[in-house]
Amino acid sequence: MSTRKHTALPKAQILIEALPWLTRHHGKVVVIKFGGNAMVDEDLKAAFAQDVVFLRHAGLRPVVVHGGGPQISAQLDRHGLVSEFKAGLRVTTPEAMDVVRMVLAGQVQRELVGLLNQHGPLAVGLTGEDAHTITARKHRPEIDGELVDIGRVGEITEIDSGAIEALLADGRIPVVSSIARSADDGHVYNVNADTAAAALAAALGAETLMVLTDVEGLYEDWPKSDEVISRLTARELEKLLPDLASGMVPKMQGCLYAVRNGVHTARVIDGRVPHSILLEIFTDEGIGTMVVPDGTAPSPRNSAEGGAR
Repeated sequence: MSTRKHTALPKAQILIEALPWLTRHHGKVVVIKFGGNAMVDEDLKAAFAQDVVFLRHAGLRPVVVHGGGPQISAQLDRHGLVSEFKAGLRVTTPEAMDVVRMVLAGQVQRELVGLLNQHGPLAVGLTGEDAHTITARKHRPEIDGELVDIGRVGEITEIDSGAIEALLADGRIPVVSSIARSADDGHVYNVNADTAAAALAAALGAETLMVLTDVEGLYEDWPKSDEVISRLTARELEKLLPDLASGMVPKMQGCLYAVRNGVHTARVIDGRVPHSILLEIFTDEGIGTMVVPDGTAPSPRNSAEGGAR
């Protein structure tokens, strides 16, 4: 056997290791929330696009949902508009909403669609407004016992997944911006992208929801320990929610909603790691925190069969 053949063997081994997961996930919908550092680092953006295209060619049906916090803040600064947050949500005036809409649909989405389409005519961008994909109403969070007006921030009232399903049936990769129109007042609202991704995953009957973050996963006892919880049930997560850092709350609430509404697994993974999506789906170890429905049989993460994967 030639040296060249010898050097190719590790590649074959890697592909074979992925086989049980390729088999299990074939034809399944995977909803990926794109955010955090992966959105602003050029190399991570390129790696993310490669991962999503790989999933598509490996027989999965990926759907990407994105927000754009850093880009929105930068653009608001340019327009002389102050970024203010209440209850972990951006206070969104009508003027700010114009900027949010422009940044999400006109900048972040366009760039992501462009990166994906470097690999073929695959990605199609849409917003929650398109084909009534996401309908919302004005959200008033409760702070210190009082309902507070934070402007054009919406909570989801309805999902119509028809347009996304049509794109998936055509072999496309939908890229969804998390803005929505209200049936009540006709206004356009800014919707939390973690929440939107979870709602879409449930509506699509997705196999998996994956949320990219800037941490390794859900920590066991932060800040005392940086030990990551690799797997927990919905009930276990619900008990932890009140003590979580504010930035993790919408992500973990989204995971909880997803697995309680038909999604088989929800995962929070470190978007700072190149190719984190492939590492999570197609390797024995996995790299983040996986949430599973209550009643899922205990199963090691390295089992491709059974509840964990």
